[in-house]
Amino acid sequence: MYRFLLSRQWVILTLLALVLMPVMVELGFWQYHRHEHRVEQNGLIEDNLRAEPVPVTELTSPGHTVPRSDYWRRTTVTGTFDAKHEVVVRRRTSADERIGVLVLTPLVLPDGRAVLVNRGWVPAAPDQMTYPEVPPAPKGRVTITGRLKADETTGASGIKDLKGLPPRQVMLIDSGQAARTLGRPVLGGYVEQTAPTPADGRPEQIPEPDHDSIGPHMAYAVQWWLFVAAVPVGWVVLVRRERRDRLAAAAAEAAAAAEAGGADGERPEAVAGTPGTAS
Repeated sequence: MYRFLLSRQWVILTLLALVLMPVMVELGFWQYHRHEHRVEQNGLIEDNLRAEPVPVTELTSPGHTVPRSDYWRRTTVTGTFDAKHEVVVRRRTSADERIGVLVLTPLVLPDGRAVLVNRGWVPAAPDQMTYPEVPPAPKGRVTITGRLKADETTGASGIKDLKGLPPRQVMLIDSGQAARTLGRPVLGGYVEQTAPTPADGRPEQIPEPDHDSIGPHMAYAVQWWLFVAAVPVGWVVLVRRERRDRLAAAAAEAAAAAEAGGADGERPEAVAGTPGTAS
């Protein structure tokens, strides 16, 4: 009664199950590796946020690519804000998901180099062609504390670097692009200001990145692996059900044949054997 497993339908079903199992194993490991990456990332963020701040010139220099190990590293920088070359970064969200802009102001160091400082978030102007209302940067020599971040790219952020934008508006934070505009060396990456906090809370400073949540990746990994175990179990259940249904159909057919034979005056034994022949 298992010859039905050689039918086209069951061969396809069995092959599909054999293909799905390793695929789901790989999907489970993919989610598990994402879980490990998230845990590692959380540890890196927490360590860098708790570390003592160091001068920004010890972490980066003109043309330097900030490595992932230095993301969110606490740093200090002293200089004078260059409000003349301040720009806003379009289409950025606040902590409560409102759409606005980031205020990006160069801070000129005593040696003439500059570093980009993300002073925080403000609402965008009603007309996107208009420069928004931005609180002025502090005048004179200042010392700020912040988190070091890497230059943004379209590949990493998914944000397109649109051309033809209104004056003093950009899509990405790019120290190389800023150096060409300023005509002076600019340290690689930028500083996300955390202190001092503006007296009126504007611009709204960027909150710490989330480093407590590990996300659902481990749960997804376990689910994929449970699906792997469920495939052969489901296959066996379907095989047994098919066999039971076929046996029931054969028994019903035999009973119908026996009933028909009895009505014709034939012996029941003849029905149990080959139809139309004596047993």
